[in-house]
Amino acid sequence: MIDAGVLIPVYRGANGELRLILIRRSDNGIHGGHLAFPGGKRDPGDGSMRDTALREAWEEIGIPRNQIEILAELPPVETRTTGFRVHPFLGRIIGPVAWQRNEHEVAEIIDWSLAELVDAQVLDEDAGLAAATTGRTPYYRVGEHQLWGLSFRIFRGLAPRLLAGEWNI
Repeated sequence: MIDAGVLIPVYRGANGELRLILIRRSDNGIHGGHLAFPGGKRDPGDGSMRDTALREAWEEIGIPRNQIEILAELPPVETRTTGFRVHPFLGRIIGPVAWQRNEHEVAEIIDWSLAELVDAQVLDEDAGLAAATTGRTPYYRVGEHQLWGLSFRIFRGLAPRLLAGEWNI
């Protein structure tokens, strides 16, 4: 398995609404075009998976380490087809951030309200999302976007905990 770290960036909007940042990966690479949390493979210089998640968040969307408060290290999750073991970290974004998209790695930064994602319709009928898997793949449809795969599985388990106010965000 290839270890990777991801940051799940959350913050409160001006109206107090809980918000979540996702990215749509550029068409480069094995996960091209997918919705994801900022993150990537561990580099030799990373001291920990937390360091990997923080470095990748800086490289991909420009969040400086000093503007992220890590609230929780969530259990690692394995991809089903690509051989990654992903270590997710929930991080509260401190203060306003001017997103700086790495155009090579990130096609779009998506800033969604938690309510919008929770209200999204969960669909279980798209067999074409993951060509390497058999059967149907569950996903959320929010507007033109489909959140599926590992990011879907992480969010689906995290959403009730965020809604319950488990962390001070």
